[in-house]
Amino acid sequence: MSSQIPGPGPSFALHPHPSPVPAERRAELLANPGFGRVFTDHMVVINYSEGRGWHDARVEARAPIPMDPAAAVLHYAQEIFEGMKAYATGNGGASLFRPEANARRFAESAARLAMPALPEDLFVESVRQLVAVDRDWIPTTAGASLYLRPFMFASEVFLGVKPSAEYLYMVIASPVGRYFKGGAETVSVWVSQDYTRAAPGGTGAAKCGGNYAASLVAQAEAARHGCDQVVFLDAAERRWVEELGGMNIFFAFDDGSLATPPLGTILPGITRDSVMALARRDGIPVREEPYSLDQWRADAASGRLREAFACGTAAVITPIGTVKTPDGGFAIGGGENAGEITKRLRTALTDIQRGIAPDPFGWVQTVL
Repeated sequence: MSSQIPGPGPSFALHPHPSPVPAERRAELLANPGFGRVFTDHMVVINYSEGRGWHDARVEARAPIPMDPAAAVLHYAQEIFEGMKAYATGNGGASLFRPEANARRFAESAARLAMPALPEDLFVESVRQLVAVDRDWIPTTAGASLYLRPFMFASEVFLGVKPSAEYLYMVIASPVGRYFKGGAETVSVWVSQDYTRAAPGGTGAAKCGGNYAASLVAQAEAARHGCDQVVFLDAAERRWVEELGGMNIFFAFDDGSLATPPLGTILPGITRDSVMALARRDGIPVREEPYSLDQWRADAASGRLREAFACGTAAVITPIGTVKTPDGGFAIGGGENAGEITKRLRTALTDIQRGIAPDPFGWVQTVL
C-alpha cells in the first residue's frame, strides 16, 4: 500500500515497510548502536535518466539494490555522498543541522564528477522524509544521533568511459554513538609520508568514494602504528598539513587564535565552517593558512601550540593528543586532555545541534 507524504517540498510516494523491526528489538539496538552497523527500516530512492530528469521519488523499505554487473559505477566510480545527522528534540520531534549546506556541497561534488545536479530543495526534502518516517530510530542517549547518508551513483549499464545517462539517488540512515572507540579523551594521529589524499585539479574538494578508497592504505598504516587516524600532507611538497582521512583539522595557539588549512584540495567541511563561525562569534581570531609539519612539531615543543582538534560530522570535534611520524612523535598540550578552546567550541556546537542553546545562525531545521 502506498500513499503520498505531505511536506513543504516535492512530493514523495510512501511504501511502508511490511515488517519493520519490532519496538523491543529496536530499543535493544539503540542502546548500543556503535557506528554505521545498525540501519533503520526505510530508505529514499529517486531515479534519474537523460531526457526525463529526476523522477519517481519515494520512501520504501530498506533492501538490497538490484544491479547489473556492467553498471557504470562498478567500472568508472561515478559516485558521491554526504554525511549529516538528525537529532532528537525534547518534544518527541527531530531536527537537522544545516541540511541546505549539505545540499550545496552535494551539487558541487556532482558537478566535479560530471553527474547531474540534484535540486537542493529535493535533497533537503528527501532527508526530511526519511527522518519523519524513521523518527523512532533516533537514539536519545548522550552523544548519539541518527546518521544520514545521501548518495548518488551511475546506474547505466554500459562499458565505455563517459558520464552515465542514468543515476540512482538514495538516502539511508543509521543510529550511531561515538565515532572513535575507546575511552580516551584525545586521539592519536599518524602523519603519512608515502601517500597523499589529493592534488590540485583533483577531486579532493568533492565528497566522492574514490577519495576515501585512496586513503585506506594510509589509514591501515596509521592503525599499525597504534593511531586512530591518518594525517595527509600536500601532494606537491609533502610539507603542508591538509586534513585527516575523514575530517578537517584545527590548531589553537597561545595567543588565543585558531588556524586551519585553506580550501582547494581539501573537503569544505560543514563542521569546519561552523567551527569558524562559532569562534568568530566568540571573538576568537581564525586564520585559513598553510601550516607545515615542521612548524607543528616546533610549536608543540615550544608551547606556542596549545591544542589541535579534528572536526567533521561523524567526529564532531575531537581533540588530538599525540602525533606520530616515521621520525618520531610529539604530544600536544600534555597529550591526554581536551584543551579549553576545543571544549568550548565542542559544547557550543553540540548545544546548538541538540536545541539546548539558541541558534543565532539559523542552522537548525525542525523536521516534526
